[in-house]
Amino acid sequence: MTQPAPRTGTPAAEAAFTEVVTDAPGRRISGAVWAALAIVYVVWGSTYLGIRIVVETMPPFLSAGGRFITAGLILAAIIAWRRGLSALRASRAQLASAAVVGLLLLLGGNGLVVLAETAVPSGLAALLVAVVPAWVVVLRRVFGERPGIGAYSGVLLGLAGLAVLTLPGLSGDVRLWGVLTVIAGTVMWSVGSFSSARIPMPANPFAASAYEMMAGGIGCLLVGLGRGEQYGFALGEVSARSWTALAYLVVFGSLIAFTAYAWLLHSAPLSLVATYAYVNPVVAVLLGALVLNERLTWPIAVGGAVVVMGVGLIVSTERRR
Repeated sequence: MTQPAPRTGTPAAEAAFTEVVTDAPGRRISGAVWAALAIVYVVWGSTYLGIRIVVETMPPFLSAGGRFITAGLILAAIIAWRRGLSALRASRAQLASAAVVGLLLLLGGNGLVVLAETAVPSGLAALLVAVVPAWVVVLRRVFGERPGIGAYSGVLLGLAGLAVLTLPGLSGDVRLWGVLTVIAGTVMWSVGSFSSARIPMPANPFAASAYEMMAGGIGCLLVGLGRGEQYGFALGEVSARSWTALAYLVVFGSLIAFTAYAWLLHSAPLSLVATYAYVNPVVAVLLGALVLNERLTWPIAVGGAVVVMGVGLIVSTERRR
């Protein structure tokens, strides 16, 4: 039997908690959860293309650090303006937990994907990230939970669909270190997602998101400086295309989608939240066809359909639990 999503302690959050599904029988998935999932599904599916454009003329970790620090500061300012400084209060333990989760998610997870996209196509990166639900199921099993045969079957079905998606091959040079880097990032992202529901986090999930982004952004900047990305980099040489993509990632990828994801981690079953990793590759492939005129072949169409079936199986399993 799985554990319910943790309560945040604030009256508003308690009310939201009672409206969304948990692992308790008889709960239904609320409209707010579906809306947040839709944002994560669609927006994060488009960020792979955005990241690929950013790293055309910007260093990977420095650009990621600037993105997350900017988004975190903006989100913190919005919270303080709308709810007062008290909404940002957190104990040392909560701040430490938010920092750890932020480093796992954004430095380890997203940062490594940004680095990998300097060597692998964005579509391939999106496909590789789809392994996240498999790691989540493994983590749940290791910690004594029983996801159920439906969750296992959904993961296998989703991975089978992704295998079909890879049949046509992807254009561009593919380097082994880039592929392994993405896989390492998915492991760290899964650990961060799994941990966030089991360690003391700030009471306000949006404040937690802001702290996570700032911690992850600082981590990315430090790694970028440690790698020497600042040498030979000039702001004047950054293309307008990369600046536009970076702005999109800050506003939509971080402020909107990551905040929705952080809220979902507090409000919905983790295995349901993790289904975004099945949908994002489909969105990425479709955007590649529409924006970059990439060919939509029958393996992509069939693989995408199988992936959606896997998502549906996991969702239906969670609704019954």
